[in-house]
Amino acid sequence: MRTQAEKLTIILLVLVALGAASCNREQPDPTTTTSLNDSAGASDRIAEADRDFSQREDLQKVRSAIVALRQAQTLDYGNYEVAWRLARANFFLGDHTTDEKEREDAFRAGIEAGKVAAQLQPDKPDGHFWLGANYGGDAEHSTLAGLANVEDIRTQMERVIQIDESYQNGSAYLGLGELYLRAPRVLGGDTQKAIDYLEKGLRFGSDNALLRVTLAEAYHEAKRDADAKKQIEYIMQMKSSPEYMAEYNDSVARAKKLSEEIARQ
Repeated sequence: MRTQAEKLTIILLVLVALGAASCNREQPDPTTTTSLNDSAGASDRIAEADRDFSQREDLQKVRSAIVALRQAQTLDYGNYEVAWRLARANFFLGDHTTDEKEREDAFRAGIEAGKVAAQLQPDKPDGHFWLGANYGGDAEHSTLAGLANVEDIRTQMERVIQIDESYQNGSAYLGLGELYLRAPRVLGGDTQKAIDYLEKGLRFGSDNALLRVTLAEAYHEAKRDADAKKQIEYIMQMKSSPEYMAEYNDSVARAKKLSEEIARQ
């Protein structure tokens, strides 16, 4: 049996040993650890993503932007600027890729990022708009998604209009116009409603080429080809801002296709 003194000696020796081990243990290098609230690091990634996204006609640049934004989200998950940009980049990728799997993944990732943005800043338009846009992209390429997303698209675009109807040169009106023009009649599709929304959008986006070409398509659907031709002519003569050259080029391609369709009739 150990005496009380011996027990105390053993306890002291153990404590000394533990203290020495603690002192000798390698300490983490603060320069190599990643903070989950690294706002400065996230800002650097956002700037990198913006540079890449400005060259979005090259889809590889869009993919690079998405990678940078995912890194930024890891560094600062609650960053609204990261979330809505991630929704925007995923929408563009989904809308332009020819890879079906990549398209599906992009729209779903865009929906998730849009939801995060809309929750972080419910009174700002960006999250709602890009959430609605991704719902729309998903619906356009998936019948099941189309059935589920019609009301979601409408809700998000109407929310943007409540917050700022001039957002992105009237793009929420473009979103609603696209919805009513593309949706089957049984799901609320209505060409005249599409025209009404698109014409309202022109008050804020006279140089929004995507809005104008969609309006031209709606006029053609309504058998108003003279009005459709006016929109096509406007698009062909307008000068786009360099910031939106990718969207302008998309609009020109659609306008040419519509013009050929009208000429064949």
